[in-house]
Amino acid sequence: MLENMPKDDQWKIVDKDKNSPNYNKHFNFDFSFIASDEIKEVVKGYVWRNYREGNRALRGLYNQVSLLKKFNNFAISNDINSFKKLTNNDIENFISFLKTRISKRTKKSLSYRYQKGCLDALKSVIRWGQVYMPNKVPNNEIFTGNEFTGVNKKVKTEFIPNEVIKQINLALKDEENIYIKYGLVILQSTGMRVSDLLKLKVDCLQKHLISGWTLTYYDHKNRKQRSEIPIPNECAIAIQELIEETNEVREQADKEIKDNIFIHKVSHGRYYGEINIISQSSYKYWLDKFVENHNITGKDGKLYNLTVHQFRRTLATDMYSKGADLLVIRDMLGLSNAITASRHYADIKDKDRAKVFDKIGILGDIDNVDEEVISDKEKLEWFKENKNKGARMCDGYCSNPIENGEICDRLEKKKKCYTCKHYITTPEYLESHRKHLKELQEELDNNIYGQHYADHIIPTIEVLKEIIRRLEEL
Repeated sequence: MLENMPKDDQWKIVDKDKNSPNYNKHFNFDFSFIASDEIKEVVKGYVWRNYREGNRALRGLYNQVSLLKKFNNFAISNDINSFKKLTNNDIENFISFLKTRISKRTKKSLSYRYQKGCLDALKSVIRWGQVYMPNKVPNNEIFTGNEFTGVNKKVKTEFIPNEVIKQINLALKDEENIYIKYGLVILQSTGMRVSDLLKLKVDCLQKHLISGWTLTYYDHKNRKQRSEIPIPNECAIAIQELIEETNEVREQADKEIKDNIFIHKVSHGRYYGEINIISQSSYKYWLDKFVENHNITGKDGKLYNLTVHQFRRTLATDMYSKGADLLVIRDMLGLSNAITASRHYADIKDKDRAKVFDKIGILGDIDNVDEEVISDKEKLEWFKENKNKGARMCDGYCSNPIENGEICDRLEKKKKCYTCKHYITTPEYLESHRKHLKELQEELDNNIYGQHYADHIIPTIEVLKEIIRRLEEL
């Protein structure tokens, strides 16, 4: 698939993917910045083949080439003129190089996200080369896979708090911008990406005999059609209203875009008067104005920094808090795997359960328990004297098992100890917790007593998962 590849360093490529949010947009690739001809050959091959085969979005390829500029600077300063001789030590040095760079725009260190993007772009080209140009890249593994393990935590998108959601839904009743008014309802119901939202078509909605309404749309990131996704009635109504409201402007649109429902007549700028699909930048601008016009604020009293992507996290959080399986969340959001769902999206939103997580107690060295952990001096003194006797349980410790001569009710019930702030556990009990979790999950799978019985097990399972996660990190 490298035939017909342009010979020069400047390529002008048009995105011809009709499902792409950048359809018909021109991308000007410039490879002239790459000093090494051998490195340039691999990068060009990577871009051309992925473009021709449609494996990656053209916008993504364009961004990756831009991110490779930092590696090019590193290669020049270290006399590296080939991918072939790269070693793990070179990768470590490149990471150090990124950490010491200063952004020309912000005059600050490069962000973690940008550093990770630079490394990921290099990694993608090398991994592709190992399949298609093996003589031009290292044959052995030069990436450890955990170079930027802390980045995901830093860029994690928070879910939208309930009090903000209430403000949003109240404001939508009076919102005049139909694309925000109905679009936010769709986002809350589906958690879809904004690029997919803005490409919805008039035939996306189908009536289902059993589940009510379903949605069909093209998942551009995963490059596949997603069909018959169950949606609530309010989402279906929002789509129907938007189809009806945009009917007049769609009748005036070109044939290629007249089936799109997020379509409008541009009111200002270089495309004034033209009928186009709404851009992501325009939608973000409208969203910011929506927050400002309706004075939607957070707990701090300041305007809430609302993003479209937060609706994905919020939907996953709501589903997870209500006991939905991670695989269901994965399928609903169109994620690559359940690990992605648990790591980035499926947080715990339920206030009571969140409080439980805050009260799990100490997870670590039992000898480090002090007044910061047990503020009551008498209880702390008792614990230090009895930590290996009366305080010790089969899978942890209790800093207050007996009060007023009565054994703690949670202790007698065993399974409820995890939800108590007096409960303490350490890494030595990790396998016990894993075994207990497995037993509870089997008990839940074989539950014959209905949802009421399950509601007593699910919170404990979630707390156990959190305990195991924290112990594994120690």
